[in-house]
Amino acid sequence: MSRSDWEIVIGLEIHAQLNTSAKIFSGASAAFGAQPNVQASAVDIALPGVLPVLNRGVVERAIRFGLALGSHIAPKSVFARKNYFYPDLPKGYQISQFEFPVVQGGIITVQVGEGESAYEKPIRLTRAHLEEDAGKSIHEDFRGMSGIDLNRAGTPLLEIVSEPDMRSSAEAVAYARAMHALVRWIDICDGNMQEGSFRCDANVSVRKKGVEALGTRREIKNLNSFRFLQQAIDFEAGWQIETLEDGSWFEQATVLFDPTTGQTRMMRSKEDAHDYRYFPDPDLLPLVIEPGWVERVRASMPELPTAMKARFEQELCLSAQDASALTTSKETADYFQAAVAAAGTVHAKLCANWVMGELAACLNRAGLEIATAPVSPTQLAGLLLRIADGSISNAIARKVFEALWSGEGADADEIIEREGLKQVTDNSAIEAMVEEVIAANPKSVEEFRAGKEKALNALVGQVMKASRGKANPTQVNDLMRCKLN
Repeated sequence: MSRSDWEIVIGLEIHAQLNTSAKIFSGASAAFGAQPNVQASAVDIALPGVLPVLNRGVVERAIRFGLALGSHIAPKSVFARKNYFYPDLPKGYQISQFEFPVVQGGIITVQVGEGESAYEKPIRLTRAHLEEDAGKSIHEDFRGMSGIDLNRAGTPLLEIVSEPDMRSSAEAVAYARAMHALVRWIDICDGNMQEGSFRCDANVSVRKKGVEALGTRREIKNLNSFRFLQQAIDFEAGWQIETLEDGSWFEQATVLFDPTTGQTRMMRSKEDAHDYRYFPDPDLLPLVIEPGWVERVRASMPELPTAMKARFEQELCLSAQDASALTTSKETADYFQAAVAAAGTVHAKLCANWVMGELAACLNRAGLEIATAPVSPTQLAGLLLRIADGSISNAIARKVFEALWSGEGADADEIIEREGLKQVTDNSAIEAMVEEVIAANPKSVEEFRAGKEKALNALVGQVMKASRGKANPTQVNDLMRCKLN
């Protein structure tokens, strides 16, 4: 039996750290990077006599998330105690939401793949609930011992749980990327995966095609990169299929992914909800969210990617592919819109081409984010206006862009003037260069007249070289054809 006879079923649990300055139930700082245990307050570690107080900003971020996905915002939700023992959990329980989460349902449509093989996939959400993070065990800094850093204890998390709607690691990665972009877009999470602000658990099972019942699932914990997410799912699904085809079986379990070996390994047998002995937290009242609060949050929401994409297509006449690429992140969309505002909407397509082309390539080579690009949207717009009015060619524009990137001028006009890069558009000057090239290249002339179109490109290239790239290429092409015919 081949792997094609099996279907992979995947659901993701994403932990997004909410970007409040304080923790979820205390006023302690939630900032990353402090010395161990200096941000663990008495409330975070549940010392006797202390009481948790819910952070209002945490709730507002959960509402914002639910509104972005068309979810139901529960008018009343309840915090519960999830009881388990672990060294980095000083309370002996975690405050979370169980039966009554704050966000219920919702859907997000993601694009899987690229080009002609790309397709859209709607993925349903089960819920998103608020909870506090645990501390962190540190193993590498101590010989024969482990250290405990409780700074992270009490940090606010939104756990986003999907339905098991994904059928490949590619779909899971597309979903995780879309969710990562969304939480940053609506400004509820910084999305820093290296610092643990956004991490995924993948529930993976397999079943024979045509079978409705779900197979035994194993949960891969704490995946902090999209590449590891894909590798872990692919290995785990393959392992499950091979195990079942060999006539063996496995139990529900929690596993870890080892990036060094590319394999998953057993961590512990998987607990069910009853193992955690959930019960309502006696120190916290139910969370009541009135309709007016929801509407105030709705009024403060930014334009969402789907709506912006549609607007780019309708108002700026961009293709669906361009509009989609420009709304992959809010930073990219903001940069593009600022450039269009400076250049004028008539040049939107030119702006899009340069943002997705030259700018993106330079950012990639330099390892920079678009928010820290050395060329501002206004500077790019100034450059594009000189292309549009014929002052410079595209080839010269790239040289000007490089100078702007290196900080060699305040704007394109300064660089063009200083370097003498303005495009030659005088017909008589171009005609003289064309005649010189024709006279110096009789073989290419003969080849063109014999029907070899490529010979024309060679002759035009010679004119452009003679003009140091400053001759208007359209004029050169037209004059060359006229002279040769």
